[in-house]
Amino acid sequence: MNYKEEIHLGGRPFSIETGKVAKQANGSVMVQYGETVVLVTAVTSEKKREGLDFVPLTVNYLEMTYAAGRIPGGFFKREGRPSDRETLISRFIDRPLRPLFPKGFQNEIQIIATVLSADQDNDPSILGMIGASSALSLSDIPFGGPIAGAKVGRIDGEFLLNPTHEELEISDMDLFVAGSEDAIIMVEGSAKEAKEEEILEAILFGHRSLKPVIDLQKKMKLTLGIMPKEFELQKPEESLYEKVNLIAQEKIREVFQITEKGKRRERLEEILQMTFQEMGAVEESSQKVVEIAFEETYRRQMRKLILEKKRRIDGRGLSEIRTISCEVGILPRTHGSALFTRGETQVLAVVTFGTSEDEQKINSLLGETYKSFMLHYNFPPFCTGEVSPLRSPSRREIGHGALAERAILPVLPSSEKFPYTIRIVSEVLESNGSSSMATVCGATLSLMDAGVPIKAPVAGIAMGLILENGEMAVLSDILGDEDHFGDMDFKVAGTADGVTAIQMDIKVQGISKEIMRTVLDQAREGRFHILEKMRETISEPRKDLSRHAPRIVSLQVKQEKIRDVIGPGGKNIRAVIDQTGVKVDVDDTGLVKLASPNYEAIEKAIYMIKRLTQEVEVGHLYTGKVTRILGFGAIVELFPGTDGLIHISQLAEGHVKEVSDILKEGDEVLVKVIDIDPQGRIRLSRKAAMREMKQNVEGKEKP
Repeated sequence: MNYKEEIHLGGRPFSIETGKVAKQANGSVMVQYGETVVLVTAVTSEKKREGLDFVPLTVNYLEMTYAAGRIPGGFFKREGRPSDRETLISRFIDRPLRPLFPKGFQNEIQIIATVLSADQDNDPSILGMIGASSALSLSDIPFGGPIAGAKVGRIDGEFLLNPTHEELEISDMDLFVAGSEDAIIMVEGSAKEAKEEEILEAILFGHRSLKPVIDLQKKMKLTLGIMPKEFELQKPEESLYEKVNLIAQEKIREVFQITEKGKRRERLEEILQMTFQEMGAVEESSQKVVEIAFEETYRRQMRKLILEKKRRIDGRGLSEIRTISCEVGILPRTHGSALFTRGETQVLAVVTFGTSEDEQKINSLLGETYKSFMLHYNFPPFCTGEVSPLRSPSRREIGHGALAERAILPVLPSSEKFPYTIRIVSEVLESNGSSSMATVCGATLSLMDAGVPIKAPVAGIAMGLILENGEMAVLSDILGDEDHFGDMDFKVAGTADGVTAIQMDIKVQGISKEIMRTVLDQAREGRFHILEKMRETISEPRKDLSRHAPRIVSLQVKQEKIRDVIGPGGKNIRAVIDQTGVKVDVDDTGLVKLASPNYEAIEKAIYMIKRLTQEVEVGHLYTGKVTRILGFGAIVELFPGTDGLIHISQLAEGHVKEVSDILKEGDEVLVKVIDIDPQGRIRLSRKAAMREMKQNVEGKEKP
């Protein structure tokens, strides 16, 4: 049955249509906003995957270049591996959906969101999120939705729902909010040092805007009469939990006295093996079921400790931050470096400077753009004491890098003030909770060590939540186990003046406004503490760049002189590069950027470029080189690309019979410009230059 519903959302037409295309999927919808169209499908496997302790959900968001009326670049002329943008959007569609599947659901689920049409105004990522919820809600897959997503911007203090790309350019916020009818499920985005109360208001504004879209999905589901199919859920029986709890709970409580992650993990493995023996679990399948029950026992005991004793598994109080140490300038040959350690989480951040040639070129549905700031995050297996193959960056690495990049971007200087391409690489050396927020801290320290004039230092903190039977505990600076077994991972980064980036994921059905306010306030206090520790190491950016960093100097030439800088076939610019070793970049406006670690080389290149672009003025003296002897005069090169003629009558006082009696090719000669005709031809005089020089000398000799 082909069925379509339409409403107005943010002043633009919005519709969801089902039953027309992709009918073999469990659920499929076409979502349209303006002239942006996204097809979203949801499919589940008939057979379950045994022994999983997570929901086997895969989300793929695909931007087809034909959607914007373009053909892909590259040799094959077809879409290739997912871009970072596609990966990031796949992640934030996945995150609010995951906690809404029933616990123990082990049938594979795949969501594919394909952008079919893009109008350059309405962001298709919003439609991907809404479409995923709609496809699941209108399928037989068990799903605790519907949910919806929206973007929030702010211009001149006014919030905007789903701002266009042009509006986002001038907005001081860019937040994505996902939620159900009653609660907020996910938040992601950035701001230009917004106050916590302003962030909360923006989130609540976004959440209120979701209701019409959620009501639309509920209406469609009710009209079509769709009921979820019965699936077998993989859950150990409660009696098994009770047996494992009886065997292991006291020993697990003793483990909470061990503050070091490695030793705690070793002792837990010993207790697990002992539990296998006492339960008679010999086969791998039976061990897996016991292990799930063992993890649940650990989870319950950890949460009980926090809620009842107000103490955490490493001995800290709820709002206490782990011990912090900072070092800068630890790598001798890099342009900037820092080592940030917080408890058992450690990050090495390294800054590299480049020129405009090093900018990252990005092809997207919005067209071709360039990035002059990049932050890349690496999470090698040794940082958690594990062994695994090294592959290309995972979705998690791309996501964490993008979050830290958004946090730092608002404090970077303008390209006019600091004309460098900047790359930061974060190497996670140890991880036990919030390496992405440690990356924000390490990146800030490395930028200051590199001498980048940032507006203010940025720090990040990850907050957690335990919510059970009406009791609540908000945790500052969470550990890995508190993230894994807790109910929320809420990351907040910012300066002393406000928030620059935020990311929230939860594992419960949603959280309230009051909880969010508590978390944001506690996160602010934690952020201030971390910033103070960072300032003790380096309080402001260094005044000078590293001696190994390139120096970039800019000079402006007239647009009509660009061709003189470049020369025929690039001859002139190659000569500058070959003779000085300086990197030269010329843009269409005539802005010339010179880059080299050697400032003397830059000065030489500046001199050469000024020689190439200087203009002749009537009445001025120049020293030129004779390039040709003619019967009626001589051609003199004043500077590269600029020649003039000395007529035979202007060579010397009195009569000159032959030009060659006075000048030869290759001679350097002092000349005066006596005229430039309308065609730009330059007339020179050696005679006038000599006369002026004589007058100057005589004038100096007089008392």
